[in-house]
Amino acid sequence: MTQIEELQRDIQKFSEERDWEQFHNGKDLAIALSIEANELLEAYLWKQPEDVNVEKVKEELADVINYAMQIATKYNLDVEQIVRDKLKKNAEKYPVEKAKGTAKKYNEL
Repeated sequence: MTQIEELQRDIQKFSEERDWEQFHNGKDLAIALSIEANELLEAYLWKQPEDVNVEKVKEELADVINYAMQIATKYNLDVEQIVRDKLKKNAEKYPVEKAKGTAKKYNEL
């Protein structure tokens, strides 16, 4: 079992012990992830990036990852594989020779 799979299992167990599975459909998990992502953004609001409270970032990022992992579990997705697949797709859209050092979107390269 990989560390990612172990983490998914631990998150699932936490939820099951509290009987929260009844609330964890794909839609509501995606909404919760979005809310937590916005709480992560709030940590940066009206601050210079270097002035952010890293402890607050850690807490909110953990919530984002938690919900992302729950969505992956809900749909039996292999987290490592879907991230690797997306990296491969992004490498094709953003070849180093065109994308290095620029923030342009792939269709502007």
